[in-house]
Amino acid sequence: MGAGALDGLSFGLKDLYDIRGRTAGCGNPDWARTHEPAAADAPVLQALLGAGAALAGVTHTDELAYSLNGENHHYGTPVNPAALDRIPGGSSSGSASVTAAGLTDFAIGSDTGGSVRVPAAYCGLFGIRTTHGRISLAGCMPLAPSYDTCGWFARDAAMLARVGRVLLDQKTPEAPQPRWLIDPALFRLCDDETAAALEAAVGMLGGAGVVPAKADTGFDPEAWKEAFRILQAAEIWRVHGGWVTAVRPEFGPGVRDRFRMAESITEAEIAEARPVRDRVRRTMTDLLGSDGVLLAPTAPGPAPVRGWDPVLLDDFRYRIIALTALAGHAGLPQVTIPAGLSDGAPVGLSLIGPRDGDAMLLALAERLSEALLTAA
Repeated sequence: MGAGALDGLSFGLKDLYDIRGRTAGCGNPDWARTHEPAAADAPVLQALLGAGAALAGVTHTDELAYSLNGENHHYGTPVNPAALDRIPGGSSSGSASVTAAGLTDFAIGSDTGGSVRVPAAYCGLFGIRTTHGRISLAGCMPLAPSYDTCGWFARDAAMLARVGRVLLDQKTPEAPQPRWLIDPALFRLCDDETAAALEAAVGMLGGAGVVPAKADTGFDPEAWKEAFRILQAAEIWRVHGGWVTAVRPEFGPGVRDRFRMAESITEAEIAEARPVRDRVRRTMTDLLGSDGVLLAPTAPGPAPVRGWDPVLLDDFRYRIIALTALAGHAGLPQVTIPAGLSDGAPVGLSLIGPRDGDAMLLALAERLSEALLTAA
């Protein structure tokens, strides 16, 4: 046994990250066919291996990470071990699946529009989207660089924090007593049963000192969702449009439609969307300060069942984005913790903290998870 902080632990790595001598497939066979093997390991992988963790394998992803469902047209859909009849969520679908199944101790994903937060909630896991720019994404396929972040999954909050001490290169602090905040408008986007489950979870946290004050985030679901859709798509086309045009890859139906949409985004649309993102950033900076933590739903409901109507699935996806866009637009860290069941499947409660408050959120997640277990 070595002296590394992660000795004895195994992990999965989303198929966007470079492994020396291997081509990251990024969920699409045409991508794998037209790209060269990596010359070096991604820094995230280097850090984990350097801390003594063992790479168990590469995990499934949606095509070029451009989906939140976890259903891959080419390679199939990973199992959701917490709800076998439901999708696992994406795009870090495989990383969530192997962690929830106990096949690895933790797994690495990436999160642009919810790709760690959403599958974590769907699969009953703890998950973190880190502060934008906090962890290097060198050696990881970019999607929309101004939103892309590193994230990871674990079955308990202690493991989530243990990985954080390595990737954030800092100790997990004593859990502080922050200013707890809640915006009821965010919860109104949830279905009734999910809202009730999350309300009950918040109530259970009172014994841990969580008595949130009402706050106004300026939540505007349609504007936030549209701004994210436009700005993300414009960046995706800027990054990948040349490859798509030259290679003409085969995409599954949903991903194909989103790339077509991305190609059509205009400069006028981008100019209209940018002020929305700027307003969210200013509002959240003022609201959170250095010690505020906002409680929010991770997703508006549990994972959809497999084979759900594509129209309903797309509508649900945009309701999710309206929620995940808060941390996305503002570049903030967000931790999701399991918070009960809705329709027999897991739902998640999120903690959104100030910029670079990642370690604080990990410490709070440990404390709150103990409170939820005790209350249950």
